[in-house]
Amino acid sequence: MSATAAVEMPEISETGLTVKEVSQRIESGQSNAVKTSTSRSVKDIVRANVFTLFNGIIFVAMVMVLVTGSWRDAVFGFVIIINTGIGIFTELKAKRTLDKLSILVASDFLVRRDGEDVEVPHNEIVLGDLLWIRSGEQVPADGQIIQTWGLELDESMLTGESRTVRHKVGEQVYSGATAVSGMALVKVNAVGSHSYAATLTAQAKVYKKTVSDLNKGINTILKFMTFLVVPLCILLILSQIHTVGGWDAALSTGEWRQAVVSAVAGVVGMIPEGLVLLTSLNFAVAAMRLARHNTLVQELESVETLARVDALNLDKTGTITDGGIAFNQLIMLGSRWRELPAQPTEGGSFETLTEQAATQALYDCCNEEQPNGTGQAVLAGLKAQGYKPGQVESRVPFSSARKWSAVVKPILPPAGGDSRSESEGGRTEITPSHFAMTAPASGGETWYMGAPEVIISALGGDYSDVLQQVNDYANDGNRVLLVARSTASLADTDNPQIDPQAKPVALVLCSEKIREDAEQTLAWFREQGVRCRVISGDNPVTVGAIARKVRLTGEHEPRFMDARELPEDVNELARVLENVDVLGRVLPNQKKAIVQALHTQNQVVAMTGDGVNDALAIKEADLGIAMGNAAPATKAVAQVVLVDSKFSHLPDVVARGRQVMANMERVASLFLVKTVYSALISLGVVLTQIPYPYLPRHITYIGALTIGMPAFILALAPNTRRYIPGFLKRVVTFALPGGIATALSVLLTAWFLPGIMGWDVTKNVDLSALRATSAIILFLMGVFVLARVAQPLNSWRGILVAAFAAAGVIGAFIPFVANFFALILPTGTTLVATLIALGGSALIFVICLWLAPLVGKVSGKLLRQHGFNI
Repeated sequence: MSATAAVEMPEISETGLTVKEVSQRIESGQSNAVKTSTSRSVKDIVRANVFTLFNGIIFVAMVMVLVTGSWRDAVFGFVIIINTGIGIFTELKAKRTLDKLSILVASDFLVRRDGEDVEVPHNEIVLGDLLWIRSGEQVPADGQIIQTWGLELDESMLTGESRTVRHKVGEQVYSGATAVSGMALVKVNAVGSHSYAATLTAQAKVYKKTVSDLNKGINTILKFMTFLVVPLCILLILSQIHTVGGWDAALSTGEWRQAVVSAVAGVVGMIPEGLVLLTSLNFAVAAMRLARHNTLVQELESVETLARVDALNLDKTGTITDGGIAFNQLIMLGSRWRELPAQPTEGGSFETLTEQAATQALYDCCNEEQPNGTGQAVLAGLKAQGYKPGQVESRVPFSSARKWSAVVKPILPPAGGDSRSESEGGRTEITPSHFAMTAPASGGETWYMGAPEVIISALGGDYSDVLQQVNDYANDGNRVLLVARSTASLADTDNPQIDPQAKPVALVLCSEKIREDAEQTLAWFREQGVRCRVISGDNPVTVGAIARKVRLTGEHEPRFMDARELPEDVNELARVLENVDVLGRVLPNQKKAIVQALHTQNQVVAMTGDGVNDALAIKEADLGIAMGNAAPATKAVAQVVLVDSKFSHLPDVVARGRQVMANMERVASLFLVKTVYSALISLGVVLTQIPYPYLPRHITYIGALTIGMPAFILALAPNTRRYIPGFLKRVVTFALPGGIATALSVLLTAWFLPGIMGWDVTKNVDLSALRATSAIILFLMGVFVLARVAQPLNSWRGILVAAFAAAGVIGAFIPFVANFFALILPTGTTLVATLIALGGSALIFVICLWLAPLVGKVSGKLLRQHGFNI
């Protein structure tokens, strides 16, 4: 619990719970503690990395080999253990990084205890607490309203209804709702699991799998391998038993051991064990790298979504602008204000009186308990001019859905003399008596302040000239508000309506500060082919002017539109959006509808924002990005939080996602080649009943140098290639030629080389020579495939391929390595035969690569002719 909050709250008589009562409730489990995490728990991470289907298959295969006594051929199992350990370590490191970073974006809440207002974390709110609900906060626990100061809640996250709800004393509020205006004091009557505590705030921090192109592609590969591995393993064992003379001979001579080892060699090769590991590793490393740039990834899999984004919806305030607003001036509306009945004070002109009255009314409209950014800027500007709070009988707080606020002010009797006085420092202070005006027919007068279009649309007269002035100022990039006055008192503050007889009085001009990095960041997105749109609740002309300043559409003029003109039909909305760059006066439910409309066009949508009115759209988008200073509700539903609220981090966020996708495609292709050739070689062995042409230790050595270790490096390398749909199709198309070429090369060697060389493969010496030659061919083909995956080779990638190729050759000359992995260097006629076989393998590789596109075109044409769309 923090010290007394440094914020001025209304004076109330309630003292709240005592420290002792709070402690008792926490001990009895009556706190708002909810188990949340930015990622998986330690148990989940260990379980996900250890207890996998393929780890199970590998473990069984390793045990089978160990039973035969050939422990060197079981070394592949230890490699899997090492890889799994790396995966666990990396994810745990990522978890610690994300958990620490999440603390920076955690929000505290204000409660009243022992007669003081103190800030406490979400989890330390207890049953019976007196909780302050302030504008912009998400309600953290259920409660009953004790006192209210115009509290309005957005309950769309609970009910789906986008209209804000104004609550009265005694009414119930629920966790998950969001305060959009006003404030209230609430007595908490349900916490933790007994409330709506399975809330929005918890949802974003719970680890969940994101359905994605990458995951779907890899899962398809794994499912296929599941059905392939088990039957092939059984057939391999049967075929290898046959090669040693059948079961009786195998059991009596002990040759069954060699049969099991040979069968395991085929099974191990078919399993892309490192692919799943590298996927989670890549996500975790990307999240850690982004964390170093103050970017919190709340779902690791969302890193991949970053690469696929082709439509970016930007909230103007807090994203393109830094949220800072300055009050510039109040401009009276020509002759219109002269229609207002007023009485000048003695010594003051009529014009001065009315302008000061409008200015005081503007101050009072903004002087809410929790004013928004514009209200705070106006108050700061008017305080500097010497204005103070005036008398207010009642008020309607500003609402983002209503887009206006109002105050009912009493009519003061005329005052004699000049009512201005000199304060300290020589500044003129303006007192309420200076604004004496003739009383209206009854009660008091009502002053409105808000969006000009909204207020004028509710008035009875023709004010097109006023709207023209609004547009002129907005075209210069100003944020424009309208002040209007009615001589009637506001009758119903629970369901407030603008008096049609009210008159426009003045325009309020404010300006926003554009982020220095906004133009450069938007230019990067344009170059990358990402369509950016600005979606804001402000005047479309104003937003359009800001979009023009930051060159949202480059050399072209941005096209803007008022969201009130948007169609409700999603498909029609999608067509309209094609020709719109800037949308203004957008309601929260419209932002969500815009995301849905873009989805109908198969676009991957990212949505940025910082206000509660962005939460619906951020949740609906494929990727929600919240600013670090965003409202708790907004951060709760976002997958990514820019902790320091810097828009310039977005290119790095997207680039990191593209790196993951592009590199994982390379890596998946590399692993799948091994799967293809292992499956084909195993099938060839089963059909022709020959000894398996290499040992498990061979595939361990070759796989480590041509697939495993290079894959780790390639997976983490820089790569900014734009995402292109069709991950699985491209991976399979790439893997088949290399896999087929490798399988043909090894099988042709196994079928024909023994006859050419006069080898008897039933003898261990000749079988070892064949396997050594096959391993050399397998290594060469692995280097070819690696070189193809690593292209272009005119950089460090070429050095990478050369280094691992050299490592493989050098290893064969090191006695310990050669003995351990059964690497035999050919000599004499065997060397000649091996060189010829290598040349033939290289030729087969080239032919397969040349034939692959031709076969693809012919098969595609035939399929299309038969009505298949590919």
